Amino acid sequence: MSAAAIAPAGNASELDEALFAGLLKSIRRNNFLPIPPQERNFVGDGDFLAIGCEFLRHFVELGGLKPQHRVLEIGCGIGRMALPLTQFLEAPAGRYTGFDVVAAGIEWCQQNIAAAYANFEFLHLDFQNQLYNPDGKLSDGEQALPFESNSVDFLFMTSVVTHLDPGYTAFYLREAARVLRADGRLFVTAFILDEANRALVTAKKARPAFHLEGEGPDYIADRAHPMAAVGFDADWFLGTAREHGLRLQRPIAFGHWSGRVAENYQDICVFQRSSVRES
Repeated sequence: MSAAAIAPAGNASELDEALFAGLLKSIRRNNFLPIPPQERNFVGDGDFLAIGCEFLRHFVELGGLKPQHRVLEIGCGIGRMALPLTQFLEAPAGRYTGFDVVAAGIEWCQQNIAAAYANFEFLHLDFQNQLYNPDGKLSDGEQALPFESNSVDFLFMTSVVTHLDPGYTAFYLREAARVLRADGRLFVTAFILDEANRALVTAKKARPAFHLEGEGPDYIADRAHPMAAVGFDADWFLGTAREHGLRLQRPIAFGHWSGRVAENYQDICVFQRSSVRES
C-alpha cells in the first residue's frame, strides 16, 4: 500500500481515512518490524508498536504529516515513534532524523532501523539530562542542534518537555523554530497548566498531581525525582513558542492526565512556524 495514496497534498482532512486505518492495521500486524527487547526499552510500558501507531495517527490527523515530509524527532528514545514511520514516509523526499541523549537507544536504532531503511538516521546528543543522561557533557544553549536551518517540514517531541526544565524547553522551542521551514509544523506533547487544568490539579483529579506552589513557570509532581514529570504554565509555554515565531495551528488537544475526558494522555500542541518572527 502506498502512503502517498492515503495522504495527498493539502489539508490532513483530505486523507483517505479507510486506507490510512488499513495502513495502521498492517503496521501493527507486521512481524518483520524490529521491536527492542523489553530489558532495553526505557521509554515506558505498553504495547511498543501500538503506541507508535497511535502517534502516527496523531501526526497525520492532527499535525498534517505527509509521506514526502522531511521529519526530525527530538527525543527519539529507542525508536517507538520512528518504527511506524518507516512504513509511512516515502523516499527519497520522505526522510527522518532522530536525536536522543541516551546513547544505547541510538545504537539500537542505528543497528535495527537505519540499517534497513536508508532514509532514516539516528544521532546521539550528549546534552545533560537529570533523568536520562546525568553525565552529559553539554548544557542547554551551549551548542545548537546539528541540523540545518529552514530544512524540516515536520518536527515532533513526544514526552520530552515533560522531563525538561524551562531552560532546556526554551532551547528546544528556539531550535525547532530555527530548523523548521516557513509553515513547517512542530508537534509537542506536554502537561499544560491552563486555568482549567490547574483547577483539576487542585481538586486532586490529575495524575501526575503537580505541586502548584511557587511562581513557576514549571511545576513538578515528585520532589524526590523532579524531572520525572514537569508541567508548564500555559501562558509561559505558548508565549515562549510565540516569541520564536511558533503559533498554535489548532486548539490544544488536552489529554486525560488532568481528569478531562480525552483520548490522548498528555496535552498535544501543534505549532506552525510563521515566516515572520516576533521581536
